[in-house]
Amino acid sequence: MASASVSAQGTKLWTQSRFEEFEKGTPQGVEITSDGRLRSGPVANEVLTTPSSFVWSVATDAKADSVYLATGSPTTVLKVNRDGKDGARFQTLFETKALAVQVLRLGPDGALYAATIPDGKVYRIKPGSGPSPRTDANKPLNESSAEVVFDLAKAENGSSDQKKPDAKAGEPDDSKKAESKSRYIWDMTFDSAGKLYIATGGPGAIYRLNVAEAHPVAEVFFRTDEQHIRVLAWDKAGNLLAGSDGSGLVYRVDKDGKGYVLFSAPRREVTALAVDPDGTVYAADVGDKSHNPLPPLPIQNAGSSITISFVQPGSVQAANASTTLPEGTEIYALKPDAAPRKLWSGKDEIVYQLVAANGLTALTGNRGRILRINTDDGRFSDIAHLEAQQAVSMVATPGGWLVATANTGKIYKVSVTPQDTKGAEAHSYASDVLDAGATARWGRVEAEPGSHGFQIWTRSGNVEQPVRSAKDWGWSPWQQTADDKVVSPVGRYLQWKAVLNDGGEVAGVGINYLAVNAAPVVDDVLVVVGARVTPQPQQMNQPTVQIAFPNATQNAPGGFDPNAQNAANPIQAQKDRGAATVRWAAHDDNGDDLTYDLYLRGDGEHAWRLLKKGLTEKVYSFDAASLVDGGYQIRVVASDAPSHTPGEVLTGELVSERFEVDTTPPVISGLKATVPGPIECIKAPCPQRMIIAVSFEAKDAASPISKAEYSLDAGPWQYIEPVGGLSDSKNERYSFSVPLPGGVEVEPQGNPKAGVEAEHLITVRAYDRHENMATAKVVVPGGDGKPEK
Repeated sequence: MASASVSAQGTKLWTQSRFEEFEKGTPQGVEITSDGRLRSGPVANEVLTTPSSFVWSVATDAKADSVYLATGSPTTVLKVNRDGKDGARFQTLFETKALAVQVLRLGPDGALYAATIPDGKVYRIKPGSGPSPRTDANKPLNESSAEVVFDLAKAENGSSDQKKPDAKAGEPDDSKKAESKSRYIWDMTFDSAGKLYIATGGPGAIYRLNVAEAHPVAEVFFRTDEQHIRVLAWDKAGNLLAGSDGSGLVYRVDKDGKGYVLFSAPRREVTALAVDPDGTVYAADVGDKSHNPLPPLPIQNAGSSITISFVQPGSVQAANASTTLPEGTEIYALKPDAAPRKLWSGKDEIVYQLVAANGLTALTGNRGRILRINTDDGRFSDIAHLEAQQAVSMVATPGGWLVATANTGKIYKVSVTPQDTKGAEAHSYASDVLDAGATARWGRVEAEPGSHGFQIWTRSGNVEQPVRSAKDWGWSPWQQTADDKVVSPVGRYLQWKAVLNDGGEVAGVGINYLAVNAAPVVDDVLVVVGARVTPQPQQMNQPTVQIAFPNATQNAPGGFDPNAQNAANPIQAQKDRGAATVRWAAHDDNGDDLTYDLYLRGDGEHAWRLLKKGLTEKVYSFDAASLVDGGYQIRVVASDAPSHTPGEVLTGELVSERFEVDTTPPVISGLKATVPGPIECIKAPCPQRMIIAVSFEAKDAASPISKAEYSLDAGPWQYIEPVGGLSDSKNERYSFSVPLPGGVEVEPQGNPKAGVEAEHLITVRAYDRHENMATAKVVVPGGDGKPEK
């Protein structure tokens, strides 16, 4: 079902039919296939929320009668009380100040083996024997009371259970140096003989330990140049498989500890390995080989100046920081005697565990998804959305699996048996929320052909988020469709829910809806006099005017207007004293096509006169010179007539602020220019300059005089102030003196020593507030010039 294009009017169709669209919804007991189908699937129910942020590992016996959890923040080993004895959901068996219990395995001797980081130790916990005799009966074991069967620091120094000789005076203690270095245990596994294999990091190695011995001594089984050995598994022939961090290698190690690189992954870290019954090895990788996911962490050795740089694996970093790796993840299938084949890839997921049984199951982060992948063609299904960011560990139980999560630390039971997946709405899917953009009426529901065994329910509202409690009346209750039609009330938002029967399938859903017509809204009107917007090519160096709304952020149109992003941006116009430009912003909540009519009214008038009709653009320039000088307003009327029948047309309008049209220049009158008579010189010598006294009056009928200037003998223009100093009236009077160039020397009695000046030209000009200009001139004859003191 292809999504219908969004039109500006009429009935619209909202469809969801692709995997990415369905992933935005909320499934419960519904799997989402990669080809965009909803099917009844496993049911995931939360069993326990622990006090910890992470449940890194889960262990159980064959019948799942006992379930044990390895946690971090706080760091413990928990035993789940399935019967809730004494009201407690779990019992704390072991607690430590380490960062995390990273791995937990149930040994053949019935004991639990817990590996901690970053101290790199393995503790043996015997849950059947109760708390340690050295502690209170009600207290869990801790580092001092639990039995340490492996210490990576001592193993690296060649000893697993005995102390090093005392250091000589002045020499650093090796044991203290060892403690200053972070050591990591990432995975553990038992072979058929009951020996424990331990994958370590910083640097990467595999140790072997015979836990049946009274005092187990660790031996290096396999060593590599890689930073970490991240994961272990057994192939069909009984060889140990190991995935590394650094170069992304998958090793096959035989019983003698001889390694062979089975696969070099394109990415830097192998996070998970699984082997199916036919011997195919599946490997998941993440991270970019070209750079480290984190900068090196400097660790100072006690008693020395040596600094150790340690790089944490990218998948662990992502889990701790609740982030994703931008490079995504891949899963490869490694068949014997065949080239590696990329089976699946994801750009937002990190695979933390693979299980090869009845297909391939992948636990992922950072959205808490469980994926089931078809090993033949790579098609996949999202079979569970968990309320946690990472699904990190899984063990099989009768009828399903137990899944451990991180951020937050929870346990889920994923059931696949019919008796556990039945019940009212055991398989349901709630869609993402449709925003119709305006109040809408809901119509028929369409399902893609091939859909069967389901019912559709809907609810509507006028707030963005669906109802969360009975006290929240923002949404209507769920209502089942009748005759394939939505019965939910009109509203802006709608959500649909598919309830699937056992074996039901939905392959795409479409909802028809029609927005209730809303009147257009004119958000703002702006008139600029002396500017013209024209499609004509702009001339070189022609002055321009920027036309922008005073508050663009508030006046930007909303709704479905496709030009909403650009409507509030300034537009460029050309300067033109005889023109005026009106610009407006408008929107329609229905996304209807709009037309605009402009009306003009002057000061003192009551009727609006049509200026322009049927505009589709939101800017219009007109000839202002044809108007009488004075004040005016413009009314913009928006109509959704192009999108509706005549009886349903709605309009909206807005009147501009008052603006003035003034295209008539001022009038200059009474221009006079005279030369004053001689003035007595008080003290000789007395250098004097000849001056001309000028006066005139400037008057404008529409707007105040803004400024005036004069020019002597066609020289540069010089600003002059009116009498009184302020230029704020329609009638201004000017009186000023113009000094002549040069000058004459006079005798002490005031008689000039030089001859008279020649003829001079005085030119004046005055501007009104709208830059209209008037000029006038006067000639001052020569021969009568007199000096002024």
